[in-house]
Amino acid sequence: MICHSFDDIMRMEKRFRTCFVNCLSGVKSPVLLGSQDDNGCTNLAIMSSVFHVGANPPLLGTIIRPHSVPRHSLENIIETGVYTLNHVTVDFFEDAHQTAARYDKDMSEFDAVGLDPIYRNDFPAPFVKQSPLSLGMSLQERQTLSINQTELIIGKIEWVYARPDLIETDGYISFESLGGVGVVGLDSYHMLQALSRLPYAKPKVVH
Repeated sequence: MICHSFDDIMRMEKRFRTCFVNCLSGVKSPVLLGSQDDNGCTNLAIMSSVFHVGANPPLLGTIIRPHSVPRHSLENIIETGVYTLNHVTVDFFEDAHQTAARYDKDMSEFDAVGLDPIYRNDFPAPFVKQSPLSLGMSLQERQTLSINQTELIIGKIEWVYARPDLIETDGYISFESLGGVGVVGLDSYHMLQALSRLPYAKPKVVH
């Protein structure tokens, strides 16, 4: 085993350290965050820091990098109070990755990468038409974390749009059937393969 202390990590070259630390949290599910401003200018940005907050009410959290430079997604969420989360599949992960490029605010990433916006149920934020699992979110809480100035966004799930075959009888969503991908770090994409669904864990005696 190789041991790296906190001081070792802080002495790493900046780009190496960024890549290294981003990989330490392992495989994550990338999503495309769709938003638009009050003038109707749409934005699309890939995120890999979405996490479960609670099921009653249904809440998801998202970490966005510090607002020290323009963050169009964050600004649109604050301005309108709504956004979408759209799961990425093997069919368009390369286009999704390209949304990480720094486009000007008046250039829609939908147009730039060739993905299609779609509006549903009068929800004022754009969904990604190509995604088989999309969520319409409303902003519930925003916190600027004092430790590093990153932004925590907590949203309530207002709408779920899912391909019918993805949802099993117990509520389980099959990401293998969805064709979902995982991402390690900022740029390494992986196909998902299910191993097994295990029973609810209860204490047992190991002999």
